[in-house]
Amino acid sequence: MRHAAPRRRAGKRRGAASAGRAAQDTPQATETAPQETRAAAPAPGKWEQLPYVLTLLGTAVALGTIMLGTHHLKSGTLVLAGVLLAAAVARLVLPDRLVGMLSSRRRLVDVAIFAALGFGLLVTGLGVAAPG
Repeated sequence: MRHAAPRRRAGKRRGAASAGRAAQDTPQATETAPQETRAAAPAPGKWEQLPYVLTLLGTAVALGTIMLGTHHLKSGTLVLAGVLLAAAVARLVLPDRLVGMLSSRRRLVDVAIFAALGFGLLVTGLGVAAPG
């Protein structure tokens, strides 16, 4: 019968550095850690989803403007382009812990997608002729 986990060979011994690391991983070592070390980990901030929420609100405003009618199509498209470009800047500038759900891939991929959609809508919005 074979086991799922491979066995260690008794003849091979770990180095002293890995033995020290194994001692640090024991429950006794983590329970005796000073209180400052445990408290130093940053708690989830209450503003970490703010860029995502602002992007959603801006998108809702832009789509609401577009739904007002054909006279507002150009302005709504330009607002949506501005929101996407602002999301690209926020993703580029802010650290990963502050962008919330705007971070779905690697930073440069997110920025490239937001920027491409924003510039595309900007060009489209500027090219749309206002009716009337």
